[in-house]
Amino acid sequence: MTISNLRTGFRARPPWFGGDLQTLRNYLVGPWAAPLLTGAARLDIPLGGGDILVAALNGPAIDHGRPTILLLHGLGGDQQSPYMRIAAARFLSRGHAVARLNLRGAGPSGETCAGHYHAGRSDDLAQVLARLPADLTRPGMAAMGFSLGANILLKYLGEAGAAAPLMAACAVSAPADLAAASRALSRPRNLLYHRALLRDFKRHAARPGARLDAAERAAIHGAGTIYQLDDRFVAPRHGFAGAADYYDRCRAGRYLAAIEVPTLILHAENDPIVPPAPEYRQPERLAPAVTVALSRSGGHVGFHGRNGLWYLDRFTRMLDGLA
Repeated sequence: MTISNLRTGFRARPPWFGGDLQTLRNYLVGPWAAPLLTGAARLDIPLGGGDILVAALNGPAIDHGRPTILLLHGLGGDQQSPYMRIAAARFLSRGHAVARLNLRGAGPSGETCAGHYHAGRSDDLAQVLARLPADLTRPGMAAMGFSLGANILLKYLGEAGAAAPLMAACAVSAPADLAAASRALSRPRNLLYHRALLRDFKRHAARPGARLDAAERAAIHGAGTIYQLDDRFVAPRHGFAGAADYYDRCRAGRYLAAIEVPTLILHAENDPIVPPAPEYRQPERLAPAVTVALSRSGGHVGFHGRNGLWYLDRFTRMLDGLA
């Protein structure tokens, strides 16, 4: 286990100083700065119950035999989220194949799934990793998750332990304490973030083709906050007693001590949406395989540095060290 408080490790790209500007750059600049990544192949991965997850698969221009990278998006995102496309382009340029996974009900998976994703749906990730084609897994696998996708990734790693078929993993801005993240998001200063995330989450939850009864659809449309949506729809639909039970049982912080895959956790202390989990500062609650890097700045899935995205620099260096 390593905890590094990298107060000088990340230097913000002007003029994107502070947590809010680092976060908002994803929305203000990201859609235009992200590569289009044309020519992606569609990869269908069947799950139980008839649902099929869809991933966008890109191969590198030159195959260097490097591990395939699996990317997991955050709440309201999908394969086309700017951070997913930018990360994919970076890994492709280094000779990695990249699969941008759409969680259950998001992006193209919304057309092939009647079910829904949530922050604890690590069983879906386990099925994906077990069912990927052999030509993708043969050179090895690594995974990177963003926000909610990062929580899913960390939870899965803790549950799988040494059985996880990954050589490395990276979690960016994970809400590893889901209750704290919900409280932070409900603060008045985060109203714009809250509205945007609630809108996108509702869009995924109530999409055409979703398996919903009348009460569930009413709960989705009637929710005025993400907490209400979690409490009235996500929790009861997936067998939790309520939002508090869902948050407690699915928070990745509970699983960090059991991770055996080399894992890098990156988080900014000024993340306006997701505060760092308390486990990040408690070495006794982290596995030896886990490295936590806290930076003073960076925002939420921001880390827009003077030389590009800091989290991509950190993870590529980690992968090079494992080669």
